[in-house]
Amino acid sequence: MDKRVPEIFGSMVFNDDVMRERLPKEVYKSLTKTIATGKTIDASVADVVANAMKDWAIEKGATHYTHWFQPLTGVTAEKHDSFISPVGSCKVVMEFSGKELIKGESDASSFPSGGLRATFEARGYTAWDPASYAFVKDGSLYIPTAFCSYTGEALDTKTPLLRSMDAISAQGLRLLRLLGDTTSKRLTTTVGAEQEYFIVDKKMYDLRKDLQFTGRTLFGAPAPKGQELEDHYFGPLKSRISAFMADLDEALWTLGINSKTKHNEAAPAQHELAPIYATTNMAVDQNLLIMEYMKKIAEKHGLVCLLHEKPYEGVNGSGKHNNWSISTDGGKNLLDAGKTPRENVKFLLMLAAIIKAVDDYQDLLRISVASAGNDHRLGANEAPPAIVSIFLGEELDQIIRSIIDGKTYEGVRAGIMDLGIPTIPTFRKDTTDRNRTSPFAFTGNKFEFRMLGSSQNIAMPNIVLNTAVAESFRQFADVLEKAENLDAAVSRLLKETFRDHQRIIFDGNGYSEEWEKEAEARGLLNLRTSVDAYHCFHAPKNVKLFTEHGVMSEIEIHSREEILFENYAKIVNIEALTMIEMVSRDIIPAVNAYLGEVANVAAAKQSVLPTLKCTVERNLLEKLSELNEIAYAELENLKRVEAKVSAIGDAVKRAETYRDLVLPIMAGLRKAVDEMETMMSSKYWPLPTYGDLMFKV
Repeated sequence: MDKRVPEIFGSMVFNDDVMRERLPKEVYKSLTKTIATGKTIDASVADVVANAMKDWAIEKGATHYTHWFQPLTGVTAEKHDSFISPVGSCKVVMEFSGKELIKGESDASSFPSGGLRATFEARGYTAWDPASYAFVKDGSLYIPTAFCSYTGEALDTKTPLLRSMDAISAQGLRLLRLLGDTTSKRLTTTVGAEQEYFIVDKKMYDLRKDLQFTGRTLFGAPAPKGQELEDHYFGPLKSRISAFMADLDEALWTLGINSKTKHNEAAPAQHELAPIYATTNMAVDQNLLIMEYMKKIAEKHGLVCLLHEKPYEGVNGSGKHNNWSISTDGGKNLLDAGKTPRENVKFLLMLAAIIKAVDDYQDLLRISVASAGNDHRLGANEAPPAIVSIFLGEELDQIIRSIIDGKTYEGVRAGIMDLGIPTIPTFRKDTTDRNRTSPFAFTGNKFEFRMLGSSQNIAMPNIVLNTAVAESFRQFADVLEKAENLDAAVSRLLKETFRDHQRIIFDGNGYSEEWEKEAEARGLLNLRTSVDAYHCFHAPKNVKLFTEHGVMSEIEIHSREEILFENYAKIVNIEALTMIEMVSRDIIPAVNAYLGEVANVAAAKQSVLPTLKCTVERNLLEKLSELNEIAYAELENLKRVEAKVSAIGDAVKRAETYRDLVLPIMAGLRKAVDEMETMMSSKYWPLPTYGDLMFKV
């Protein structure tokens, strides 16, 4: 690195420092007010901002600009236009207007819309999100935007996210006003998304159609060594990995992304990157850039970054830990217990609201992380179960129990707490170990939502969190605004909330069978597959939540539900077709070729020594031929069933049938193929093995 990190950090971002330097004072004030309050930008300043942004971008090497948005595909989209504008017949100037900054038009017909748009209805609009900084990369100025249809429905993930941030701010401020906070003007949720991923050598990757088409290995026998020695976790970085990580850090730092921590994860060839938290809409943008740059920079090093939730069977999958908190515009973290009884009251109300939200909307939280890829990971030995629960730690558990029981609390620090608010003492945040099996764990001054899959856009989990907590805030404020005695009302509210929602709190082993039974007895949902979860999206309480807070309309909810079912079916369809091609064109021919050689060896031996039994060859021929017959039968069955299921017109029925009929056949086919791999000569086996993929990086 030829420059010091502070010099390159954010150098390609049109951030607050750049705006303060390049914009007239009044324009800068107007824009920062827009960012701080979430209000619409003043059109009178748009041209000034656009011109300054253009000049800055050109200095950074940009010739084009693009409205960068997040359609319902899980990834980002962009269309690039140059700054050039003709002057006469043979000259151009570089121009960029406020109108072009604020609004763009994009073809909306080919993006998923869940029925919101017909193919012939092409028009869609992008609208600048000034709260997310513009940046320059690859010769273009990238302008983060929302994306909506001609008729106004949100066709993206950012629009509902911004609405949810407005909702939690509006309802949270009502609560803070009752607690004496008269200065805060906005509440902001913040997120730090830890990103897990695998790295594979590109030469190996190019020999695996399953990795290329699906992102995961559809076949693969276990390597002799996996992660059982636990020697990879936090181990020394290999040279190629270290060089890749260094380049990745530098690229992310120029984009103002606080890439803070990097290390080896539990499985061989698995790693993690953790950034410092950012405002939620910026954290979403930054995580999408992190995933993009992981793939791009890996290729420069002859590597491929795998973001699938379960690229290898039998070893850890990859998740994304969503560290969520909520703060005031003055920087006060509302999940920090504080040092005074009054601060503790505020913290306990925040805690109660979140516990209530997670319990009331556990189905939505499960939906927010549901995908065909994540189904392979959730509930395995390295990921939270599909059952949503909250871990708080020993001291908070004791405090909550004392409030429910109306008893005194004698905690780690000296002090007594009863239901009289003025007598609440201070207490510490971190007086217990962490629970790695918990899907939703309190970790000091934030909650860590650990169910997210590695490849997913983190917007939807945060939309659900923001909106669900906003609803808790609304209900709390409705009660307390009518109270004659605020302290007594807060005491009752805390007691009732903790009592009514204590079932969601669990500090034990989330991997155990006992917990699954206990969760059922508690009345908690166990939505084992994504298809199970998707059915809950349109539940009346969920529709009411989103519509009443203005986050999504009923038609937007139904569109997203349909897209989820369609996407699930498409993913399994692609995996099934890939399996069919690999077995038909690569694996069965390779097995037959090897069987032919073994048969020839046996025949040659017996031609020289007719009495020779050739036990090795005969047994190998018999077992391998039997498995090959099983694989062929499963292959033909998969072809037949897959063709039938793919023709089902109804998206829900198609997804359900892929889950119930196609996936079990795929599992049977894999079992036969993986067993054949262990019996084949490595010279004949057509695929790089798990040992090759995970240990030859």
